Amino acid sequence: MTCAPPRDAVKWDPDRFFRRCGYQHKCKVTVLDKKLYPEHQAQYCADPNAGPCPCRLVGDAYIFEQYGQADDFWHMGAGTLANGEGRRDGTAGSPGVPPLLRGLGCRQPLHLHSPPGRQRHAGRMNDRRVMIVCCSDGTRPVIFEIERLDYKALYIQDIGYGECRERAAALSTVSEAADVAFRETFAEVYLDRDVPCEDLKQVAAACGAYTVTKID
Repeated sequence: MTCAPPRDAVKWDPDRFFRRCGYQHKCKVTVLDKKLYPEHQAQYCADPNAGPCPCRLVGDAYIFEQYGQADDFWHMGAGTLANGEGRRDGTAGSPGVPPLLRGLGCRQPLHLHSPPGRQRHAGRMNDRRVMIVCCSDGTRPVIFEIERLDYKALYIQDIGYGECRERAAALSTVSEAADVAFRETFAEVYLDRDVPCEDLKQVAAACGAYTVTKID
């Protein structure tokens, strides 16, 4: 019997893996609600008045990315807090405290992020890109919304200049585009459904004769 090699001995190439689907993905994890069952805490817990989860705040959102140098799924999402600045020490997302702990871990975001996960959850939710999960604390569970964000990375020549970005923002006029965000060397076009790469190139060119050098 041959054991599988340790993970760090296998070269993980997320760009190659997810490019099979024709676009890139992120996962947005939002804290929807916190529940408390005081009768169970009183009966079973060492601290009968522990109260609701102190680590997470309702409304907190985390963005998990796996493109280029980003690999948020494999370090428990450290540094992924998208809001909630000025956190008190000890809350999820504050320095040194990863946002996803205990039962939730990073299994669910990665599962929804992957092609097998998308197939397994088809038909269960009214939006195939969304799932609702709960952490494993039996007396004070936290409810999360996990949303898969689909986008294409457009590498546009001269996209680093402010005026160019202002014009290229017209990419958001594509009917299927939900939003456009700019990185240092490329633009992220978030899509509600798949759009042919040629259509995106034509829109970019119409913004001011820009050249799209690559689309991931």
